[in-house]
Amino acid sequence: MSEIKTALMSDIKACMKSGDKDRLAVLRLVSAAVKQREVDDRIDMTDPEMIIILDKMAKQRRESIEQFNKGGRDDLAAVEQKELEIIQAYLPKQLSEEEIQALIDTAVSDTGASEIRDMGKVMGVLKPQLQGRADMSAVSAKIKAKLSS
Repeated sequence: MSEIKTALMSDIKACMKSGDKDRLAVLRLVSAAVKQREVDDRIDMTDPEMIIILDKMAKQRRESIEQFNKGGRDDLAAVEQKELEIIQAYLPKQLSEEEIQALIDTAVSDTGASEIRDMGKVMGVLKPQLQGRADMSAVSAKIKAKLSS
């Protein structure tokens, strides 16, 4: 069993004992997504697969926060923000802007990318390195800006 999944199950038990219902609800959502994937694909989750699921859930929360803020629903945005913080606790440490930019620069030079149509090559190199450690839509925008200049 993956370390992340073990920590998740342990935290679910701790939340049940302490009565932390809000955190427990979010952890159960994550657990359900993991179990669904395990049943569908008939696999035991590894840490890289767990990171992909957690990253997807975090991305959904970020998008929801953005939409709720645009709609003036600060109450719902706050709920999503709390869920995002809980989910991010299970993701690897986020990279700094400088680290992300250095990886982008390296990937662009390694792939020989010079035009916007080379973006797929760059993303292909970066995705395994950045999955769960950076907002991939923000990374995509940075790559686009670099290749457009």
